[in-house]
Amino acid sequence: MSIRVLLADDQALVRGALAALLSLERDIEVVAEVGRGDEVLEAVRTKDVEVALLDIEMPGMDGIEVAAQLRAQAPTCRSLVVTTFGRAGYVRRALDAGASGFVVKDTPAGELAEAVRKVHAGLRVVDSTLATESLYGGANPLSAREQEVLRAALSGAPVAAIAAQVHLSPGTVRNHLSSAIGKTGTSTRAEAARVAQDNGWL
Repeated sequence: MSIRVLLADDQALVRGALAALLSLERDIEVVAEVGRGDEVLEAVRTKDVEVALLDIEMPGMDGIEVAAQLRAQAPTCRSLVVTTFGRAGYVRRALDAGASGFVVKDTPAGELAEAVRKVHAGLRVVDSTLATESLYGGANPLSAREQEVLRAALSGAPVAAIAAQVHLSPGTVRNHLSSAIGKTGTSTRAEAARVAQDNGWL
């Protein structure tokens, strides 16, 4: 019996390359390909998918949110994050959300196939370099509210606009931004947002 795999990536070229590589394996069958995160659950259910390969940055829903959705609503399907964004903070967030593995896109084809087999067997697989960085990088220092406010700040919007977006008072937003600036060791909210994003904390 082949392992039934879904590929979720917003770049058709990447999906095609991954499908071609995995199709060379006798025990792996790519049964679905989607370009949006919010299309994964439906495809998993209709195609009886056993392992979903998820990119992180996708329209509709990001790969970490998809992993959490699959854990809650399709627990028999395991998820493996396969991404360009090899940031240690993403590893921790993905695993906390329910992903069974995390590898980067330049992983050799044989290793990727082996990662699919291990995840299917119920094991966890994490890119060794990222695993080390994740362990030594420490946990995400930002609270959920600080993350939300910094995500809104990435656009460069003024405090009043951020406050309206996250449904908080401007004073509370300023407090969260100030706290996040302190925790990231930066001096402006733009720097804090960039550092948090670079570390995979947002």
